[in-house]
Amino acid sequence: MFGWGSGGGQAALPAERGPLGVAIGGGIEIDTLSLQAGMAGAEPSMPLPSGGMMIVAAYGEARLDASTVLSRYYDADNTILQVLSASATLGEELLDVSIYQPWDSVVPAGAADWARWRGPSGLIGQPRYDADGIVFERFWGDGAGRADLVEFVETVDDGESRREIHQSCMLYARPLGQAREMLLINIERDLGLGAASQGTSIEFILGYGLMAADVRRL
Repeated sequence: MFGWGSGGGQAALPAERGPLGVAIGGGIEIDTLSLQAGMAGAEPSMPLPSGGMMIVAAYGEARLDASTVLSRYYDADNTILQVLSASATLGEELLDVSIYQPWDSVVPAGAADWARWRGPSGLIGQPRYDADGIVFERFWGDGAGRADLVEFVETVDDGESRREIHQSCMLYARPLGQAREMLLINIERDLGLGAASQGTSIEFILGYGLMAADVRRL
């Protein structure tokens, strides 16, 4: 068990990541039955996640404040299982669980286009966002004016390399059935690549809340 007498020939076990304790290459069982029931009769902006087994291709982690750590489990298709907990320690209480999928992406053409999106009067951070007729209300920030974007650095590990990704984002939501559909508008900047200060693209990611009992490691 401790390698005594083995000559060091045994490979180390893969590291368990985050509050679910899942290694890179490990699996998570996701049950979306409660999500589908809550969305019955509604029309989501894209097909709901089908659930089943998710194979973890990368794990990301960021401390949001003194009492909250964001953990993200990614698969090869960039589906994200996002979990909030107090410290990302295996087995601790899951404060919030949600699943996100890529929806759209925009590459601003230049400084003026970037300002239209994230400048002082930019589209991101306004009280509502109209996505071609699908209207989302801002979920973060108070007041009738534009809110500042939320910023943090996420460390993403795929088992072979680690990246520091600066995130500038705003969360929107709209009621859908007995639940809600969330729209995360996110600007990512890889701190290791010397990317432009504004970022490289604007990502639109749709998400839905799950219950803690809906996810378990395999």
